[in-house]
Amino acid sequence: MINTAKIIEVRSEDEFESMALDIFRYQLKNNSIYAEFCHYLERSSSNVKELKEIPFLPIHFFKTKKVVSTTSDPQAVFSSSGTTGQATSSHYVTDIRLYEQSYTKGFEYFYGDVSQYCILAVLPSYLERSGSSLIYMVNDLIEKSNHPESGFYLNEIDRLVDTLTTLDTKGKKVLLIGVSFALLDIVEKHRLRLKNSIVMETGGMKGRRKELIRTELHDLLKKGFGVEVIHSEYGMTELLSQAYSKGNGIFETPPWMKFMIRDTEDPLSFMPCGKTGGINVIDLANINSCSFIATQDLGKMNEDDSFEILGRFDNADVRGCNLLVL
Repeated sequence: MINTAKIIEVRSEDEFESMALDIFRYQLKNNSIYAEFCHYLERSSSNVKELKEIPFLPIHFFKTKKVVSTTSDPQAVFSSSGTTGQATSSHYVTDIRLYEQSYTKGFEYFYGDVSQYCILAVLPSYLERSGSSLIYMVNDLIEKSNHPESGFYLNEIDRLVDTLTTLDTKGKKVLLIGVSFALLDIVEKHRLRLKNSIVMETGGMKGRRKELIRTELHDLLKKGFGVEVIHSEYGMTELLSQAYSKGNGIFETPPWMKFMIRDTEDPLSFMPCGKTGGINVIDLANINSCSFIATQDLGKMNEDDSFEILGRFDNADVRGCNLLVL
């Protein structure tokens, strides 16, 4: 049995690869969906000896299957958002404490102790439904911040701006985290000049506005909030860990999470640094579901292992994934 406490303690590349291979073998034995998928690709514990040989499960399996590597009852079931009639993903989380450790330690890895911040959250599209892993995470970070003004601000732009400007003027460290359309709503009504605050977008217009490319969005937000850079969070229902960008759309992962870029024409092959392809994620915290996921996002890796998100596959471009459907 793998000691889950060791997952968040991973720091070196060697530790990561050793743990990833251990989890691959564990999930091959305990996850029937993943085992069948690997069997289809003729990959087994006997012929998978390094990271690039591990199969990545297409993310859409979370929409149609119960992807679990344990018989334990789920402590939480997180679901993705979706338009009417669209299938949504479900992530059955059997160890909620591991999720809490992952996002808390991940935040600390990039930003330091959460108790040093006031966290202001504008996430209306997530608050308006149940089962959001993002809401669970942000709510817990709000509680851990232990600041009297920390909280969710739903349809309260003026009060939010008053709180934000007051705290920023006093030199308090503030994290404003919001979905893209909600942040745009703020800067269309107010022009700010923040000095001590981090503005972080979680992506997505959720059908509320026209989609913008990242540079357009960030330029509007930088001008509106008066900040030099816009931070970003990359996470999803199917993952228990998050990547962060401190500006310019350049993301980094905590040590127990890794991105690899697959060839869109040959999903079992990988692209070199600087070349665009499909994003594969290894999230060791997903030990009880599946740690090896082929997403529908497009991106590219940089030489220093940072990466950029460049968009999503459209239906026609998912042909590389479709080759792997059971």
